[in-house]
Amino acid sequence: MSTRQTFRPARWALPAVWASSAFALLLAGCVVGGAPYAGPHLSPTECRDLAALKTNAPPTMGQHQSELAALRKAGYDPSPWYDDPYYPDDLQAAQRLVDYWFQTECPQSQTG
Repeated sequence: MSTRQTFRPARWALPAVWASSAFALLLAGCVVGGAPYAGPHLSPTECRDLAALKTNAPPTMGQHQSELAALRKAGYDPSPWYDDPYYPDDLQAAQRLVDYWFQTECPQSQTG
């Protein structure tokens, strides 16, 4: 007979480890994905600058930067290191989303 003992974890140990791992992954998913952002998407500055861009006045660099920030919030990434196979469709989709946000969140900034 062999006197060698093999390691046998308690019967409750493995399910507890699995449960804690599953809970950690679930919690990580909640932190990363989270709930959809319920607040306003556009800042007051972005509302003001987007309203100014809709006029025929010459745009400023700050107005262009506000527009780019809004497009990035809408999911557009103009990275020069990424050859985007979906361009210009992704840009146009982001522009539509920013226009929707502008109409719903910036009614005081709209001219017309």
